[in-house]
Amino acid sequence: MTTEPSDSAWFRDVDPGDRDAARDAIDQGNANRPADWPAQAVDAGFADDKDDYYDRLHEATMAATRAEVRERERADDQQLVHAIRAMDDCSRTANELAERLAEWAGTVDPDAGTGVEYARTLARGESEDGLEEPAIRSLAERVAGLADEADELREFVERQTPAVAPNLSALAEPVLAARLISLAGGLEALAKKPSGTVQVLGAEDALFAHLRGHAPSPKHGIIYTHDAVRGTHPENRGSAARAVAGKLSIAARVDHYSGELKPELEAELAERIETIQARTTDEDAGTDGGADDE
Repeated sequence: MTTEPSDSAWFRDVDPGDRDAARDAIDQGNANRPADWPAQAVDAGFADDKDDYYDRLHEATMAATRAEVRERERADDQQLVHAIRAMDDCSRTANELAERLAEWAGTVDPDAGTGVEYARTLARGESEDGLEEPAIRSLAERVAGLADEADELREFVERQTPAVAPNLSALAEPVLAARLISLAGGLEALAKKPSGTVQVLGAEDALFAHLRGHAPSPKHGIIYTHDAVRGTHPENRGSAARAVAGKLSIAARVDHYSGELKPELEAELAERIETIQARTTDEDAGTDGGADDE
């Protein structure tokens, strides 16, 4: 290691007590070659000794890491991740409590209804049974409130996702696009995943069971909810899932690296799905629809 002075030393012109400046220097600085940084720091008066230098370096790197984490958590795609997870939590909890409400209300009125809509009716005092038990009515209000919150979060997701991932939203519709971003851990993480991984996002349990030799390989995960996959004959659904995953992977990369809307992706996917779905028609007509070539 060289001991020559370097203008690129991260601590140059940094006050030892200025943690923000040290954080910025660590985050933005660079050096063309290695050097004996502890010795240079002591010579420059930045640190008292080698141990003091490493203590200050530790503080600076930790501060830089915390700042980076905060910035990433505030990013638009991470806001979508939190929103879609909160929406699913609210929906799941509302449905579970609606079942409990139906059981409880049924002990008071044999004709009590079921589901979230019954809870909303009961909360508004519009039920025909005239059920007046305060505790049951209170539970109904909580169920209705959670369901309403889920609806509002869905509206937020449908409004924000096209701004964050325009191509992904166009190909998958906003809620599915947000779920893919959430399952991947963010838009950047999704953009870096191969299409084969995107294809089975949400089917991790089935995938791990397959890897253990206890189940066949899953053909799709959450993208099963995509119209192009769900609307394809089961025999060709694997091909449809691969085609959708391939275009979604491209869309995620374009959204992350440029953000430019590319309508041709949607047209290309529609053409490919039409070809895949036509196989069933050809086979039903007694012609050779072609093998699964993907």
